[in-house]
Amino acid sequence: HPGAGPGVDPGTPPGQRKSGRGLLAAGIVAAMLVSGGLGGWIGATVAGGSAAGLSSPISATQPEGTAPDGTVEAVADKVLPSVVSIDVRSQTGRGEGSGVVLTADGLIITNSHVIGAAQAGGQIQVRFDDGSKAPASVVGTDPATDIAVIKAETSRPLTPIALGTSATLTEGQAVAAVGSPLGLSGTVTTGIVSALNRPVRAGGAQSDQSTVIDAIQTDAAVNPGNSGGALVNMNGELVGINSAIASLGSGNSGSIGLGFAIPVDQARRIADQLIKQQYATRAVLGVSVSDSPEGDGALVRAVEPGGPAERAGIEQGAVITGVGERLIEGGDALVAAIRSQAPGDTVTVTYASREGDSPNTVDVMLGEAR
Repeated sequence: HPGAGPGVDPGTPPGQRKSGRGLLAAGIVAAMLVSGGLGGWIGATVAGGSAAGLSSPISATQPEGTAPDGTVEAVADKVLPSVVSIDVRSQTGRGEGSGVVLTADGLIITNSHVIGAAQAGGQIQVRFDDGSKAPASVVGTDPATDIAVIKAETSRPLTPIALGTSATLTEGQAVAAVGSPLGLSGTVTTGIVSALNRPVRAGGAQSDQSTVIDAIQTDAAVNPGNSGGALVNMNGELVGINSAIASLGSGNSGSIGLGFAIPVDQARRIADQLIKQQYATRAVLGVSVSDSPEGDGALVRAVEPGGPAERAGIEQGAVITGVGERLIEGGDALVAAIRSQAPGDTVTVTYASREGDSPNTVDVMLGEAR
């Protein structure tokens, strides 16, 4: 119900960076004030202690690259070179976000909403892990899935990320988010997969069903600027593209432990299409739906003539309650379930012809749309 719960906002709202940085600056000032108070106490303690104190020779060493596999340190060491910061400037505003390197020659995946301002003549600049920068151009974008691919204009070979799969993710599995929250590049946060197959409107609570994604939910801290960055498993393999955060109100309240990522299996398919043909296709059932007013399920408001649903015998007024083994709680859940498939896939749809009727089960070959 609109307004009844937390809103879902894109991780990188264009044109609002100034306020975000203002909050960050205020936090830094507060930290400095606290540090100043502690500094006096610490200084007095050291002054009254051993004369050797801080002037003692440093004997401990910190060898580079010795972290055991599977640790956060090892994951960060592996993934950070493959994650970039993205700065977009146009006449309508400025946006910041993150991106993930796909190929050594500069192809980078990110969110469509991160580079949206560049569609109207804006400029994109990419900042790499070593601090160097390069301009970038748009290869292709698909707002419906919130996926975009850009190309960094650089002659230096980049470090592609290792691709994993989202098909085998489990709730409770450890993950790490890597990106540039609030413009702080190279930030690593950790958490778990909190839920799978979560229907989320990537454009925020005000968007329509054309932007619904079938998201991975995580409690790894994800903030504005993380959008387009990497969600990785503890092998350092990409399992999702961070896309949205939940907030308790309007504006950017920051992480509340509810972040959402596009599963890598879907993102990879869309990115591959954008690279090859500059546009992407998606699976469709051929219906328009809303939440069922009588309870769980998606109420079919209209059926596309000659579409997959009509050919399978699904009619207007039907209530769809399942796709495969997934329960369908509402309209967005159905859209997300279909979006997670590829055009041409066959799915089993469970539905009741009218409210209260016994359920029917039918196999439907999904259609294709741009």
